[in-house]
Amino acid sequence: MEEYQPNVQHFLDLIRKSRRGKFKVYIGMVAGVGKTYRMLQEAHQLSENGVDIQIGYIETHNRIETEKLTEGLTIIPRQKIYYKGKELEEMDLETILRIRPEIIIVDELAHTNVSGSKNEKRWQDVQDILDAGINVISAINIQHIESLNQEVESITGIEVAERIPDSVLVMADEVVNIDLTADELISRLKSGKIYQADKIDLALSNFFKSENILQLRELALKEVALRVEKKIEIEIPHSIGLRHERFLACISSKPKSPKRIIRKTARLSTHYNSTFSVLYVKTPRESSDKISLASQRYLINHFKLATELGGDIIQIDAPDVITGIIEVCKTRQISTVCIGKPEIKVWNLIVSAFRYRYLFNSLAKSNIDLIILS
Repeated sequence: MEEYQPNVQHFLDLIRKSRRGKFKVYIGMVAGVGKTYRMLQEAHQLSENGVDIQIGYIETHNRIETEKLTEGLTIIPRQKIYYKGKELEEMDLETILRIRPEIIIVDELAHTNVSGSKNEKRWQDVQDILDAGINVISAINIQHIESLNQEVESITGIEVAERIPDSVLVMADEVVNIDLTADELISRLKSGKIYQADKIDLALSNFFKSENILQLRELALKEVALRVEKKIEIEIPHSIGLRHERFLACISSKPKSPKRIIRKTARLSTHYNSTFSVLYVKTPRESSDKISLASQRYLINHFKLATELGGDIIQIDAPDVITGIIEVCKTRQISTVCIGKPEIKVWNLIVSAFRYRYLFNSLAKSNIDLIILS
């Protein structure tokens, strides 16, 4: 019976997939492009066609046009939660799962739930809803996508705290871009259709600079195009025999640069519709009795980020990092190694150059590509 177990598991996976709800995500380059408005328009169209569609959570931001569109739709009352002496409102996940509408609208996908909620993040609530066989329509801004976080920060100078793992978009059945030109968006902002008057000047000096909008718009268009391309590749298989890409991100216990390496490697693996791993080589200098508590915390955060982006973690002991990288490449069928800029100190220039030359030659002999990330 053992030989039939993989087939049984595959069949069970197919059954679960068929029972799972369908997931549609609207993506925008920035707040105010009309994602919520479009979701509500779609809700009215579906309702007019006899579909049981209800609103689990909507955020109108007091925009008059958007608020008018909520009229005539069934809105599930929010759950009231008391936290630190304040009454706060969250989406009522339990009620949604109990009444089981055919389609539920869930806005603000990257939202962090109040402490004490069933799930930490709203996208996790959406996963529960989909697993229950309920279809979901949701929305996200480009700056909330984990692997694009630092790229958006470099454009706007603002770090966005609330984010979703890229795996949330991977599970979407349909991804739709809501697009506006920079001039149209700024015009909407100035006319008070996005924020109230006291917030307009601040917005114009931050996210809503024309040069920022152009770059964010390009990111949004590329992201949606990428998701559509990946869906085509999955549903319409190409010729067998192509090289299967597997990326390896090599990180250290430093606080910042490993995050860039992980995010960029994740993006590369997404482009190639492949997998990636994150490697940390524990050298004698960072053995269990020598590594600092701060370095341990950084590593835990790096591993968490890698897992959220869909990567798997590899930890090995080796006399030095380069030996560890070569060993993993041999045993894990790695096609591409991604590393940060090599640190070559003047006092150790000859030894460092020799070691990196050894790495380059070893990878070349095994037909493994090397990418040095900034």
